[in-house]
Amino acid sequence: MRFVARSPLMLYLFVVVCFARLPVSQAAGPNIVILLSDDQGWTDYGFMGHPQIQTPHLDRLAKQSVVFTRGYTPTSLCRSSLMTIISGLYPHRHLVTGNDPPKGTDRREMLRHVRRTPTLPKLLAEQGYVSFQTGKWWEGNFAEGGFTAGMTHGDPERGGRHGDEGLKIGRQGLQPIYDFLEANKGKPFFLWYAPMLPHQPHNPPERLLAKYKEKTDSLFVAKYWANCEWWDETCGELLGYLDKRVAGLSR
Repeated sequence: MRFVARSPLMLYLFVVVCFARLPVSQAAGPNIVILLSDDQGWTDYGFMGHPQIQTPHLDRLAKQSVVFTRGYTPTSLCRSSLMTIISGLYPHRHLVTGNDPPKGTDRREMLRHVRRTPTLPKLLAEQGYVSFQTGKWWEGNFAEGGFTAGMTHGDPERGGRHGDEGLKIGRQGLQPIYDFLEANKGKPFFLWYAPMLPHQPHNPPERLLAKYKEKTDSLFVAKYWANCEWWDETCGELLGYLDKRVAGLSR
């Protein structure tokens, strides 16, 4: 079964959790994938009726899914929202209530909150899952959240703040995810796919920009619309890979 949840706020909370169940003999439980868009309006999908933006892959997923149309975010900030998603707790419980620490406070000091929080990767690890972090991640190194592997180093002295190396995912392809899955064949997995899309920079492939330039007089709007379809394309690529992988393992 697949679930799609959206937020009526223009923030992160278009969330897709995909359960691809393998035969019992090949997996201890369902594989779990969270797809997170970033700075996308809640109506800016084909399945939500947008007159211009085309998102065929997510439209197909929505059609196959249970769609929750009354989602919301308790805190309209990036970091707080992501901590709520990864923990299932309100901000007053996980205590991450802002993006950056108070002036003069070391970012690493604030990681005590994620260290004490029972995040989804930590809980799944107890059930034999491996997990992989990509994209937006504010809580230091991926391991702080309980991921067994990931892309974000989180070192503020090397530019670590909200994803660093992890922000390459999607815009520069999905190979790190494929490498992780190949290295962990036969194990139940959890994937956190949170690329910085359609978030700025609005620098879509020229083929997509040319398509949307014809639909609006605003170059800025065209770039955003094109980024929305770019995000959809990366989701389609990932879901297609997973479908092929599951089909191959179930033979």
